[in-house]
Amino acid sequence: MFISLDGGDGVGKSTQIGLLAEWLRAASHDVVTCRDPGSTPLGEAIRKILLDAHDTPISRTTEMLLYMAARAQLVAEVIQPALAAGKTVISDRYLLANVVYQGHAGGLDVDELWDIGRVATAGLAPTLTVILDMPPEIAAARISRPLDRMESQGDEFRRRLRQGFLAEAARLPNACIVIDASRDIDTVQAEIRRGVERAQAAGQGKP
Repeated sequence: MFISLDGGDGVGKSTQIGLLAEWLRAASHDVVTCRDPGSTPLGEAIRKILLDAHDTPISRTTEMLLYMAARAQLVAEVIQPALAAGKTVISDRYLLANVVYQGHAGGLDVDELWDIGRVATAGLAPTLTVILDMPPEIAAARISRPLDRMESQGDEFRRRLRQGFLAEAARLPNACIVIDASRDIDTVQAEIRRGVERAQAAGQGKP
């Protein structure tokens, strides 16, 4: 099973991924967690360029292609081998983030991003994408560290991000669930687990 968690910055993905992995391991799943971009030497190098290089000019198209390159390596080196070995993969972001950040919020063509993404991932899509949603002003207030390059793009960018995630979830109701992440951690985690259980049951029912 392949699960991705996504949403705007500050919604609590890292905390929820840790709890979800713990729960799945307790249920005898062999769990691999990863982050996109990252989790490979190439991916981590690209991540530093994309998020830490505040003074390096990066066009939206270049930005998008760097994310795609990191993801292609992540799929080839981490996700696909883990799935082939029967493991459960949980990824902190995946292709949807590219579509929303560089497409809905960044102005690139959304359909083209999906097409490029299918090439970069060799068509590998998550079994379930969990979108953690909350008002962007609340999410922004939760970030207590210095902002990275993507997080520093302002309130209007964050508003477009939220709209983009919700728009894609509406387009892909069988692949995505939206969870109100403004509630307490345990309530959010319980809803994520119910979504995963439903996705597992649906998968087991396929021929």
